Amino acid sequence: MSEQIVIVGFGPVAARLIDELLPAVRSGLARLTVIGEEDDAAYNRVLVADVGVGRTTASALALSDAAALIADGVDVRLGVRVRRVDRARQQVVLTDGTTPHYDRLVFATGSRPVIPNLTGLNPDPAHPVLPAGVTALRDLRDAEVLLQAVSGGKRVVVLGGGVLGLETALAAAEEGATVTVVHNGPHPLGRNIDRGGGAVLAASMRNCGVRMAGNARSTGVEHNAPDGGFSALLLDDGSAIDGDLLVLSCGVRPRVELAEGCGLSTATGILVDHKLRAHHEPHIFAIGDCAEVRCPDPSCSDCRAARGPSGLVGPGWRQAEWLAEYLTLLAGETVDSAGGGSHEGDSVDAAESLPELPTEKPGVIVLKARGMNMAVAGDNAAEPWDEEVLTAGAVNGRPRLQIAQWADPEHGRYVKMTTRGGVLEGLVAVGMPRTAAELVSLFERGDELPADRSLLLRLDGPDQLAAPGNSDPERTVCRCAGVSGTKIQDAVVDGCSTVAEVSGATRAGTGCGGCHSDIKDIIEKHFQAAAAA
Repeated sequence: MSEQIVIVGFGPVAARLIDELLPAVRSGLARLTVIGEEDDAAYNRVLVADVGVGRTTASALALSDAAALIADGVDVRLGVRVRRVDRARQQVVLTDGTTPHYDRLVFATGSRPVIPNLTGLNPDPAHPVLPAGVTALRDLRDAEVLLQAVSGGKRVVVLGGGVLGLETALAAAEEGATVTVVHNGPHPLGRNIDRGGGAVLAASMRNCGVRMAGNARSTGVEHNAPDGGFSALLLDDGSAIDGDLLVLSCGVRPRVELAEGCGLSTATGILVDHKLRAHHEPHIFAIGDCAEVRCPDPSCSDCRAARGPSGLVGPGWRQAEWLAEYLTLLAGETVDSAGGGSHEGDSVDAAESLPELPTEKPGVIVLKARGMNMAVAGDNAAEPWDEEVLTAGAVNGRPRLQIAQWADPEHGRYVKMTTRGGVLEGLVAVGMPRTAAELVSLFERGDELPADRSLLLRLDGPDQLAAPGNSDPERTVCRCAGVSGTKIQDAVVDGCSTVAEVSGATRAGTGCGGCHSDIKDIIEKHFQAAAAA
């Protein structure tokens, strides 16, 4: 008897898990049921703003084809929700009245947007009912609302200074909308970037046509538009920022309601061990934004320092790939047991001996737009003259922190390198694309920086403008999917001539989209060389 796997949620991470499980489904090792709340199969939510400004289409964001999955034997259920999970019977109770059984259940419920508690908004985060003219830009319906505003040259107010809010603001401004970003703090990306970098970033946003309203505390939403929709965002100083559309970009929270309802342990997300199993429940797993890897072992140093779900698609995809291998091995055990084969138990031994999912390194935040480039990673809060902070970092024989910093605010350029023993622990690079690319590569590899840090700054000097970028073919171009330049080049040689075709062949560019320009460069260089030959 093959094993029944049920996946709750049908977003980008669930789509990757399904893809990786398809061989087991086709071979009869496993049966797979996927439950999606939306009417659409999985699509790339990170790029929904691109649909909202008319740069791409909903079909271009698609990550799964429901009809193809059904043809492969996957039970796909769209437009239906899970009411509750019955752990005693190993069933999920759906809104359509059915109760699919599971041998293994995977939560891939993702996260929901944070709805701020403002006068004029429904503060219930589990069931937000947003008034006309207000969107959280989370799904394709939200994208259509933004598209109507942008195409009509309307005034767009973005509440929140996170990376998705900034990208939305930049894209909308580039397409002709009047855009204001409102954030509570002295500069945008307050949780990720230091003061100097944040100030240069804010100035660069203004240069790109985006009005920035910092240190602004919102109190309410006004609805005086002719259709009763949004007309202004009210601030605590009595002022108001007028607009036609309010885009809420105030962060996200893991969707853990179902897990809590069936008694699973949760913190910020659903608590899972290093094999992505829910605490004290070997039949249930969680991946992606809803999963918090924090094992029950109090002596685990990795888990003591854990900070909850990363909110990035790349780590979720790596979890999906690992879990697919693990579940396939467990499914093999079930088939062996049912058949009474002589190798009974081999699969479970193989599953339990599978190396645990490696601990994720700190993520890199990249912001790219026309006339704008920024990369931020690690801990970059310390300043060069914070002697107490720098010396406090040197404990148990560790080298002390060191800071190298350079700023040219007039031209929107800023670089900061936080190192320990010559190895990057944090970085900020604004308006320095080549330096940023090199620093990110050094950060991810854990390589030591050159003793003369100014060599890195010179990568963006005028004498380097005609030089190619990072020429290492093995460098990781798409960090979300972990795709190297060599793999992309091979796909281009095999006939891929567009970013979409490369994405289909390699998965590069299907995450945050920050590598699209790099993929395009590889394609263009290949065809330029072919034309010159």
